[in-house]
Amino acid sequence: MPDPSVPDPSVPATPSAGPDRAPFGARLGRAMDEHGPLCVGIDPHPGLLDAWGLPRTAEGLRRFGLTALEAAAGHAAAVKPQVALYEAYGAAGLAALEELLGAARSAGLLSVADAKRGDIGSTMDAYAAAWLGEGSPLAADAVTLSPYLGFESLRPALDLAARTGRGTFVLALTSNPEGRSVQHVGGDASVARSVCEAAAAENARLLGDAGAPGTTTAGRGALGSCGLVVGATVGDALGALGIDLTAVRGPLLAPGYGAQGARAADLPAVFGRAGAQVLATSSRAILREGPSVAGLREAVRRSAGELAEALG
Repeated sequence: MPDPSVPDPSVPATPSAGPDRAPFGARLGRAMDEHGPLCVGIDPHPGLLDAWGLPRTAEGLRRFGLTALEAAAGHAAAVKPQVALYEAYGAAGLAALEELLGAARSAGLLSVADAKRGDIGSTMDAYAAAWLGEGSPLAADAVTLSPYLGFESLRPALDLAARTGRGTFVLALTSNPEGRSVQHVGGDASVARSVCEAAAAENARLLGDAGAPGTTTAGRGALGSCGLVVGATVGDALGALGIDLTAVRGPLLAPGYGAQGARAADLPAVFGRAGAQVLATSSRAILREGPSVAGLREAVRRSAGELAEALG
């Protein structure tokens, strides 16, 4: 018998948010206006736990995450916990992640669960309910998704996000060099371009005629809640593949800024006219300033300021 506390992702979505929650794209746009386009990655790698003097245990994860969250709250647009680094510690690790996501909600800080989920049928229904469903202890404001079983295989998550006012970030052009072997295939009809066009269609359905350019202080227009992951280190790939990210009308989660080599000053050349949609992520470059909350907070503020200046 179905559990009534678990949302049914098979119910068709309507382009509206949850009862007390504005759509994710609108909430993220406001957070970026207020705090700058920075998402702080909360990645409790074993080496960072060691550097912070924390044990390689679920309790170490818990203290690491809550310290990073304290530093980011009020100074960054969002945080992005890396789910795999919590899963590695089993049920206790997931309990630490649940606590972190709850603390982010209490602090009014948007969260992106970096889970990269993607599957078909009832399995995708379950992933959607876990990361986007009302009442789920793992529900975040948004989740990363992998479209490589076909973009429409993500439909349960896309529809549930639309119903609950949450968001998605779909992998399009990732920062790892191996991604080219799949994402660039097809040239000007590439896999990446098809993902971007599908996300654009999703946001067109959700936004309708809303979102003319210049409707926020950063001139980004209204953002749809179907975002993309586009690496800050992809160089000239967008131009080479004929991809227009402004047409997506959604946020662009951009890993690669910071420790992976991309500088804030590099981002305008990569993203061009879509720069105002960019939410750049930084983890190690900020987290290495811990465990001091003051040191972490200064790194967050510095990064957010650099990104705001570079991206307008």
